[in-house]
Amino acid sequence: MPFPTFNFDSIRKEPLGTVYVVDDDADVRDSLRRLLESQDYRVEAFDSGESFIAKYDPNAIAVVLLDQRMPGMPGTEVQDHLIARKATIPVVFLTGHGDVPMAVNALKKGAADFLQKPVKVETLMPLISRLLGEARERRMASERQSLNEAMLSKLTPREQQVLERIVAGRLNKQIADDLGISIKTVEAHRASIMDKTNSGTVADLMRVVIGANQF
Repeated sequence: MPFPTFNFDSIRKEPLGTVYVVDDDADVRDSLRRLLESQDYRVEAFDSGESFIAKYDPNAIAVVLLDQRMPGMPGTEVQDHLIARKATIPVVFLTGHGDVPMAVNALKKGAADFLQKPVKVETLMPLISRLLGEARERRMASERQSLNEAMLSKLTPREQQVLERIVAGRLNKQIADDLGISIKTVEAHRASIMDKTNSGTVADLMRVVIGANQF
């Protein structure tokens, strides 16, 4: 019996990340869109800083390719807006009008790079790949921290006191003496802490604590 045929072309790849292209030149937007989409990036293009600010997702795993001289809001002002909003989206300036002081100022404010048009593909593509990879790592680290913080928030005040002493390397008897409770009570609190943090070992527990940036 023959196996049924399957059209593998129907499987769409998950986009590698979002690239926002902000440039008032339609030719630049179109050429960058074609290049980036050919490499499986999701592209959103805007002809002004104002339109980008109105629609961008501050929580997206993304990078911004930003022109400097545009009608209305210049690129550096868009960067200032992102800083004010505490957006962590990396900014790469692509401009034909940049000068050294402007580039230095943008980089001091946290821009990932400042590239002159026409930028070389072999320069741009590895930069985008690296920045999106770093953005994914930051997202994962943030999610892990939030999860660890949520688990530790379940602890009672007494369990918090016991945890502090476990982290400090205190033995059960020492913790009991510190807190004026019995060793069996310490053991009960310890078991509850391990359960609430999904920790099988003290090493697991330490990873939760370190991951939550506590103590």
